Amino acid sequence: MNDKEMSVYEHLGELRRRLIAVLVFFAAALAASFFFVDDVIIYLQRTAETKQLTMNAFRLTDPIKVYFQFAFVIAAVLTSPVLLYQIWAFVSPGLYEKERKVTLSYIPASIVLFLGGVSFAYFVLFPFVVRFMNQLAEQLGVQQMIGINEYFQFLLQLVLPFGVVFQLPIVVLFFTRLGLITPQFLVRVRKYAYLVLLIIAAIITPPDLLSQVIVMIPLTLLYEGSIWIAKIGYRKARAAAEQGDSE
Repeated sequence: MNDKEMSVYEHLGELRRRLIAVLVFFAAALAASFFFVDDVIIYLQRTAETKQLTMNAFRLTDPIKVYFQFAFVIAAVLTSPVLLYQIWAFVSPGLYEKERKVTLSYIPASIVLFLGGVSFAYFVLFPFVVRFMNQLAEQLGVQQMIGINEYFQFLLQLVLPFGVVFQLPIVVLFFTRLGLITPQFLVRVRKYAYLVLLIIAAIITPPDLLSQVIVMIPLTLLYEGSIWIAKIGYRKARAAAEQGDSE
């Protein structure tokens, strides 16, 4: 067995160890989430939007399904910093010393952006969506019977994607520092990116122009901010590469 094959096996072994570490932490976070998941569900049922609705269980298993669903989501959110750190630790040996320090700071920034996206979706967008749905039901003369499982599933499908979408600046900066994309590329594909963002805004919001505009504004700012951040990261990556070559 040559050195290259040994290197491949060593990388696979390291990847396996890091995945196991993430799974072990996730299991511990899942066990811990059961101590406060009911408080989270009760809090979400006491908001101004849900006070106007009556929650119903259409199946006997709906409450426990919601309970475990939220426990899983809470555990996943708690595990995300560990997952990000393990990803960083796996790729960091291929980076320069300065790049390792800089990319390590992406982890807390990523968490802040995720919480920002979730907060925007829940406190800003979600009330508009609920009001739109209620007004539409009144116009059609429909008496709503809200299932607790369907309600929380809709809530998670609306809120969690924004936490992911708000990671765009970090993802762009990370790939820029790795040399996989450039600010020039982001500028060239800007019009196509706006089209994709517009489609995303149309998919995750009701057919209401105001809601789509509310979503499109932060998505546009995120993309433009990503271009600006990519320019900074690109200059620093080139400087680090030149310094590494000189050394």
